Amino acid sequence: MTSHTGDGPAHAPARPLDGIVIADFSRVLAGPYATMLLADMGAEVIKVESPTGDDTRSWVPPVRPDGVSTYYSAINRNKKSVVLDLKKGDDLSAAKELAARADVVIENFKPGGLKRFGLDYGSVRERNEAVIYCSISGFGTAEGASLPGYDLIVQAMSGLMSLTGDPHGEPYRAGISVFDVMAGLHSAIGILAALHHRDRTGEGQNIETSLMASAMSGLVNQTSAYVAGGVTPFRMGNAHPSLFPYEALPTADDDLIVTAGNNVQFQKLCRVLGVPELAEDPRFAENANRTARREELRPLLVERLKTQTAEHWFEKLNEAGVANGPINTIKQGVEYAQKLGLEPVVQVGRGPKVVPGVRNPITFSATPARYDMAPPDLGEHTEEVRLWLAASAVPSTATNGA
Repeated sequence: MTSHTGDGPAHAPARPLDGIVIADFSRVLAGPYATMLLADMGAEVIKVESPTGDDTRSWVPPVRPDGVSTYYSAINRNKKSVVLDLKKGDDLSAAKELAARADVVIENFKPGGLKRFGLDYGSVRERNEAVIYCSISGFGTAEGASLPGYDLIVQAMSGLMSLTGDPHGEPYRAGISVFDVMAGLHSAIGILAALHHRDRTGEGQNIETSLMASAMSGLVNQTSAYVAGGVTPFRMGNAHPSLFPYEALPTADDDLIVTAGNNVQFQKLCRVLGVPELAEDPRFAENANRTARREELRPLLVERLKTQTAEHWFEKLNEAGVANGPINTIKQGVEYAQKLGLEPVVQVGRGPKVVPGVRNPITFSATPARYDMAPPDLGEHTEEVRLWLAASAVPSTATNGA
């Protein structure tokens, strides 16, 4: 299918997902983040909202100068918003028609929540056999189906919070909804893989992702420590369980993240700090020993670091090829990314609706992401989408998007 509105600028380069239509019944973060990334790559995402809109529209502060939630803006560009009340017959019919025409349907209702509307995978597949249907939940569709899928709860129940914070203090959540983001990424990966499979076989399929499953995978070495080693990890503040140094260390003014991932890096660190003998000391020559004797080694490194500022050591250690970095604010982080040439800020939309956004993190040499449409107002495209849906019905034998 090709886009029915032609929103991209004339003669713009093709994008990898041009022609793919996504019916987005998700809200809040995981689903909208996944569909925004796919929309940046060319998919036409039709965001289905209730009359009250996506929850994040009201998650304020902060807000843009025009009063729109920055949370909502962060994950909803390049989409069209259509308001459909699934409890009303005409709206439900439109939702079913949309699902019948879509290449991809994505939703994050409670498991089974769309079945009463005839919008579950089985029902949608009856009219759209080749549909890629992605469901995102908090804890899966088995025994965890009834549990509320909030990121904070998953951070707690997965074990992440037991790892975050001061060793002698209380557990903390991560500064972002990390498992919502991971589940969104995993959903996008699954959708792309399923589309590739469909291209080869013509076969659609049902995809299930969950925040808890994403947590089990995303905790990587920490879950592996228990699963493969029988070790239950614990809070270590900014320290790493398997490396030292790999944490924040004080300088003459601010803390600096200092890392030495191998023996060569540790030797370079010691030379820059003016204590090359530490790298030859049998207590610290190997990583396993450095990690086991971190309480002996830390004060020796800090003694040298405190003789100069964080900025001084940042420059000297970078010159020597030793990984390190200051602890920035978000403002400083964005500014530093800009300094590196990553161009993190993009202008989204055109004309009076242009708003700043954060660049899609993937760079394509031939099919670059575009930022054609600002995050839509609630129901901004309802009439347009309804006209398209009314143009011609999809027969029950449909095997892909219109």
